[in-house]
Amino acid sequence: MKRILTTPIRDDDIEDLRVGDVVYLNGRIVTCRDVGHRRLIELGRALPVDLRGLAIFHAGPIVAGDGDRWRMISVGPTTSMRMEAYEDRFIAQTGVKLIVGKGGMGEKTAAACARHKALHAVFPGGCAVLAATEVQDIESVHWEDLGMPEALWVCRVKEFGPLIVSIDATGANLFAANRARFEEKKAPLVEEIGRQVRFIK
Repeated sequence: MKRILTTPIRDDDIEDLRVGDVVYLNGRIVTCRDVGHRRLIELGRALPVDLRGLAIFHAGPIVAGDGDRWRMISVGPTTSMRMEAYEDRFIAQTGVKLIVGKGGMGEKTAAACARHKALHAVFPGGCAVLAATEVQDIESVHWEDLGMPEALWVCRVKEFGPLIVSIDATGANLFAANRARFEEKKAPLVEEIGRQVRFIK
């Protein structure tokens, strides 16, 4: 069955989700990346959007004017790990429930997801135009002084995804677990390869 989350997301909407699960999003998602995080955490500037129960997207969109409105052209995920230094405090201060981006995040974010019941999920890379088709409307934009990629674009989406849960509300971390499994397998493989090519000087 296709699992769809609808904003505002509640704790009991996500507490049974686990890493590797695939979900889709209906409702509101707000683009927010490096500078938006830094303004809140380092500069103490209140966000102009109430994120309680909502989702953010680590993305730098391409947006075009469409009369007196905006139209999403492309909105691909950016590397979430860039926000690792801020994300735990961001989650605590904003009440955001779903963080979407590219790649994994670290221990601090995983701990915050467990403490505050939130998720991190990855949107497939290379699908920025597909993501834009799932944006039904751009409702508003804030902090335009930061430029198009860093501004906060408040979007209404329909079945936005697929989103692969990479950190669940228990703090389990898919990327960290995969990295640990890789490290376990790596040493004997490197040793075997070394034996086979030791004749090379």
